[in-house]
Order: sequence, then structure tokens, then C-alpha cells
Amino acid sequence: MAAEIHSRMQTSRPVLLNKIEGHQDTVNAAVLIPKEDGVITVGEDRTIRVWLKRDSGQYWPSIFHTVSAPCTAISYNPDSKRIFIGQDNGAIVEFLMAEDFNKMTYVKTYPAHQNRISAVIFSPESEWVISTGHDKYLSWMCTRSGCLRGRHCFGAWASCLQYDVETSHAFVGDYSGQITLLKLEQNSCSIISALKGHEGSIGALWWDPVHRLLFSGASDHSIIMWDIGGMKGRTLLLQGHHDKVQSLCYLQLTRQLISCAADGGIVVWNMDVQREEAPQWQESDSCQNCKQPFFWNIKQMWDTKSLGLRQHHCRKCGKAICGKCSTKRTTYPVMGFEFQVRTCNECFDSVKEEDRTSLATFHEGKHNIAGMNLDNTRGLMVTCGSDRIVKIWDMTPVVGCSLATGFSSR
Repeated sequence: MAAEIHSRMQTSRPVLLNKIEGHQDTVNAAVLIPKEDGVITVGEDRTIRVWLKRDSGQYWPSIFHTVSAPCTAISYNPDSKRIFIGQDNGAIVEFLMAEDFNKMTYVKTYPAHQNRISAVIFSPESEWVISTGHDKYLSWMCTRSGCLRGRHCFGAWASCLQYDVETSHAFVGDYSGQITLLKLEQNSCSIISALKGHEGSIGALWWDPVHRLLFSGASDHSIIMWDIGGMKGRTLLLQGHHDKVQSLCYLQLTRQLISCAADGGIVVWNMDVQREEAPQWQESDSCQNCKQPFFWNIKQMWDTKSLGLRQHHCRKCGKAICGKCSTKRTTYPVMGFEFQVRTCNECFDSVKEEDRTSLATFHEGKHNIAGMNLDNTRGLMVTCGSDRIVKIWDMTPVVGCSLATGFSSR
């Protein structure tokens, strides 16, 4: 195991600085403590742990606290040192962290849900703790009184959450693949819009309030960028993972998106380029190239005395085509296709060699990544997952290390 940890040096890939082991079950969330060499972790083993880096360079648990149910989500506010833990039983437990991170004081329990909590966000501006759960509800509760402010029910398990403080908008992803945008009021909410584009359950959301961009990752292995603030609702598709996308983070200054997935992959996407939207798939009863009928077009099959063909789609132009007219495969990163995808023969010929240049870098995390957290000021990232291991990475070789990028040397 020790051979996997490298010394700190400038390379073109993330550098593994430390591995933390100690949890007895899946680690569901891990958060880096700003301005401190420390990590807060929560897991299925019902423990909340605070790990501080010792002079030896190893991380040791300064706090080991066991609660009544598995810990599923975390929200930590570094200014007030308040920490909110979502649990498998639907409750949210609030603690207050000591200044030296060696003690944690119980504050309050919020009965937010009737089932497993999937995400928790604390908003100090409104004094709300907002959460989603497998009871299909979004809830927001007042942290002063501990009382429920409002709830909203969805048609499927609510799986992830983002919140815009300025507008009081909540983005909720669910297991049906839909993202719902809601406006939260003191005791009610209203649905603003529903975003549909994924073919699998939503696993991760990230909201950038500056550029007003929403990023979503799903079990269909893809990421979609939704331009909420303008550009006529433009959406961009990104495909670079082999398994469900479970964590996202967007760097505003460098315009880079970091995504982590169950396949252990860490992908850094360059979003500071002119990208093209993937086309809508067209529908047709016959191949739009050779005009041969598809297998459901019985009339044309009878008229032409031919067998029906299977329908495919060109990922570049969106045309409905048959297999013979789409024998080629190519990458097309400007449209988000980092892996080879099906194209019609005409589109394949139109793709130049420079068009195949990757717009992302791919790295191996070497564990199933269920959660990720990034400290922009230091360029550090922590990942955790079902292998019970927490890993701390130096991301500056990949995302940059200068005042211009928002990072400073440690």
C-alpha cells in the first residue's frame, strides 16, 4: 500500500498524498477542513470521525463519535464550526466542533425525513438546514427553532441537492433522472422548471452561482452542463466515464470540471473552450442515408420486398441511420464524446484529426469513489468510497497552482 503514495512533485496527474483507513464500512462522505490539515468523515458504520495530520505525516482520529444510525451525508460550516450529519433513519444531527477539533458537542436532532437522507446543506444566511431523502421529499427546517419550514414530494427518491443562497433556489436530482428547480419560501415552495436529459438516476449535482451553470452526473455514465443563466437554455453533454458519476466540482477561475465515478475514474474537463451541443436524435421510418426501411416499417418492406433494418443514430448529426451507413467510430471531444461513438460515414469523413484531440484528462483513483470534496485554496481533494478508504490528493499538477487559478502553494 505504501508504494502507492508518492512524494509531492509536479506531474501531469494527481498525486496521492495520504490514505486514511479505519472505517469498518462504506465511507459515504468526506470533507476537508479549510486552513487545517484535517478531514471529517462519516460512514455506514455509524461513526463520525475527525482526522488530524500529526507530525509524523499520518492522520489520526482526534474525534471518534458513534450515532444511532448509519451516517449518509454531511454539511460542515467552517466559519461557525457547525456540522450537520444526515442519517439512514431520516434524522439530521447537529454538532458544534471545538476550536482545536478535538471535541464535538451535540446540539440538536432534526426529524427531517422518514427514510435515508441523501444530501444535506446548511444555509447560515437563512438559518435553514435543507435535505433530500429516499422518502421522496425535499425538506427545509429552521435551525433556530428546530421546526419544519416546508416539504415537497417528488415522484422518485430524491438523490442529490444544490442550493443557491442568493435566489433561494434548490436543485434536486432524483432516481428517475429528472432535476427539479424549486423556489423555497418560508413555509412553501414553487416549481420553476424540470430538467430532463439523463437516461439514469442523478448521482451528483454542482451549482456554480457565478456563471449560473448547473452540472449533473448520472448512472448513465454521462454529465450534462445546463446553462441556467442564459444562452437560451444551452446544454452540453460530457461522456468520459465507464460507470455512474457520483461526485462533481466546478472550478470557476480555471473553468475546469472535476468528476469522479464508481469506476474509480477522476476526469478533469476543460470547459474553457468553445463546445458544441450534441444533436437531438431524429426519428424516421427508414435510414436517412440509404433510405432502406427499418424493421417496423412494414409497408415499405412489403413494397420493396426487403428485410427491415435496425435503427441507429449518428452522434454528430443525430440522423437515424442503419448499421451499414454507420460502420465508423470516432471520438469527438468538442461535443463531449471522449470515447469512440457511432457516426454516419459522412460525419466520420468530416471529422479532422485535430478534432479528435481530447479536451479532458483521465486519472485513476483506484477505488470506487462515492464522494469527493475539493479545497480550492490549497488544491487538495479528498475521495472516499465503498472500500472504506479515504484518499487525499494534490490536484495542483492537473488544475494549476498560481494566484491566477485561485491556488496558493502550501
